[in-house]
Amino acid sequence: MSMKENESVKPELAGQAVDAIEKVVGTFPGKRRAHAKGIYYKGVFTPNGDAAILTSAPHLQNQAVPVTVRFSNSSPNPNHTDAQSPVKGMAIKFHLPDGEETDLITVTIPLFFAKKPEAFVEILEFVKSAKDGFPNLKELAKIAMKYPESKAGLQMIKEMRSPASFSTARYFSIHAYYFVNDRGERQAIKYQWEPEAGLSMLEKGELAHLPADFLTEDMEERLKQGPIVFNLNIQIGKDNAPTDDPTVVWPEDSQVITVGQLSITDKLESPQETMMFDPTNVTAGIECSEDAILNFRHSAYAVSYERRIHNQ
Repeated sequence: MSMKENESVKPELAGQAVDAIEKVVGTFPGKRRAHAKGIYYKGVFTPNGDAAILTSAPHLQNQAVPVTVRFSNSSPNPNHTDAQSPVKGMAIKFHLPDGEETDLITVTIPLFFAKKPEAFVEILEFVKSAKDGFPNLKELAKIAMKYPESKAGLQMIKEMRSPASFSTARYFSIHAYYFVNDRGERQAIKYQWEPEAGLSMLEKGELAHLPADFLTEDMEERLKQGPIVFNLNIQIGKDNAPTDDPTVVWPEDSQVITVGQLSITDKLESPQETMMFDPTNVTAGIECSEDAILNFRHSAYAVSYERRIHNQ
């Protein structure tokens, strides 16, 4: 199964969302409209077979597959330093044995600040006049009053600290997916990448003295010592776990299973910025959930991609 598009999404809304992002911090031709500053790596993902009972997805059985990894800052401004964008991203493209590709996009925050695409656009309208894209307290209060479900996500973004390294952060899919096995049985899951190096975050006072690209420099030094490793965990959704709302996290007592390991081996010196990562680009054995934001991202990413490749 390739990229999926929710037919209920109005095409013009995707354009409005990208327009709203551009109004917040400006337009940077040829760059992504979010997570504009990023670096590429190559590596290998090796499944351990523990997911095979839940899904027929080929990269989660027993065969290692090559991957392309992009770490990024969340800001739409590619000129922002690593310190200016506390939320980080980790996008993975799995290159499957039959030539197909499937994507997994994760960030260092476990929830989102909007439940519906319309709310996402309106919230961006609230902050479009904010300096460098960061809303002030009064604007945040207005948003929380109109969209109470946004409060947790916005508060978490406000309090986020930058990781000391791309390799010492935990990354979350935010959205739920369904694993489907050969018998057609479906199980709701969420993804988590757990760093083998452990978690390490920086205090705000430490950021002022760091270079603009300190995370890239850190990765280069770490790779000289050997591969950078993450374990892929899946959180098992209970019967009452919400699969359509990215503004809430699942209970902490949910079962978590490790299903494979990612080994990052080399930096890609000449990355293809035309490469597209799409959270709805799933393979057989995986289905997108009913999450409206998840399905909307396909449409919004397509608009952003078209503008980017045409250097707009």
